[in-house]
Amino acid sequence: MACTGAALITEADQAGRVYELAGDQAYTLSELAAEIARQSGQPVVYNDMPEDAYQAVLVGAGLPEGLAAMLADSDIGVSKGGLFGEGGQISALTGHPTISLEKSVAQARKA
Repeated sequence: MACTGAALITEADQAGRVYELAGDQAYTLSELAAEIARQSGQPVVYNDMPEDAYQAVLVGAGLPEGLAAMLADSDIGVSKGGLFGEGGQISALTGHPTISLEKSVAQARKA
């Protein structure tokens, strides 16, 4: 993301422009879980929870009720494609492809 930020502040005529910054490869949370399982050799399953159940889990984990409600509501928006972007704008701005799902998981596992 640092490369993207640098490109945005150094390129001319950026005032008022809006970018949907998404990676080159779209994937679902089920696909993410499958990739984590593949790389770790451990079972990982994505469980899509109803909004109220997810909110209760977040509260149970210690989040304040208001924050839990906001995150659960945001999750519904995401499940309806609210974060989906297919414009390839990060690659266009930086001049190189974004990191693949496989490489992202591998890097996260090393961290």
